[in-house]
Amino acid sequence: MPADARPPAIDHYENFPVASWLCPPRLRAPIAAIYHFARTADDIADEGDAPAEPRLADLADYRADLHAVFASDAPSGRWPQVFTPLAAQARAFALPLQPLDDLLSAFAQDVLKTRDGAAYADMAELLDYCGRSASPVGRLLLHLYGVRDAASLRQSDAICTALQLINFWQDLSRDIPRGRYYLPLADCAAHGIGITDPARDFQALRDDERSAALIASLVEYARRTMLRGAPLVHRVPGRAGWELRAVVQGGLRILDKITALHHRTLAQRPTVGKRDAPVIAWRMLRMRQPAMGQSPA
Repeated sequence: MPADARPPAIDHYENFPVASWLCPPRLRAPIAAIYHFARTADDIADEGDAPAEPRLADLADYRADLHAVFASDAPSGRWPQVFTPLAAQARAFALPLQPLDDLLSAFAQDVLKTRDGAAYADMAELLDYCGRSASPVGRLLLHLYGVRDAASLRQSDAICTALQLINFWQDLSRDIPRGRYYLPLADCAAHGIGITDPARDFQALRDDERSAALIASLVEYARRTMLRGAPLVHRVPGRAGWELRAVVQGGLRILDKITALHHRTLAQRPTVGKRDAPVIAWRMLRMRQPAMGQSPA
């Protein structure tokens, strides 16, 4: 997500706390290595005018280098600025391979979906994508913070999924013209919006009451998902926990902005700016350990 929508950023991985004063100094090098790995792969999948086939071939080579590094073998040498630091940090912090592999799977899916003008059939299919495009980021950061219990991993997945969904519903006015269709077809149909040819029908989608009702339902799904993960802020230690509070409240603030636009994000993209900082900071301070059954945010 772009810098003006920070902190709930996922797109281009600008949510990584690489330069944040909240990031523990000893973790800046591994976080930077993970960031550059993800950012470079994202650029391979998304930047420039190359057709799908060479993008997928480059991603396959990139994956081969990743696996070489984790097998203590020499990578190809095509991306030394990525794999030299990643190899060092993977050894130093015993980074897990699977989340990095999952990210590459999601990038390859982006290439295929955009090329084919394809859409997601239902929320389950979209959540599967989020589980590979967003959740690995949270799991890698939790690994570095030493938080590895099952409950925390589930809550991290919920926060990361919510952030990805928020990005989708915020960016509809940008993504649809680019051929990226994230509105699930089953949800469209449930709101009386028939999509038989995504490349045609999404481009012609009207900003009306039906589409607003659809987006409203998806916004509430994202909000519930974020609140389900929000207790994680009490499990992450020190300054990192405050970074996470900012991420959670920033994401919820974007949802507030979408609601204030009456869910008309097909026509307008809401952003979070400096004027929202006091609201986000106040909500961060008010996040207390909830009693059983109460909302944490």
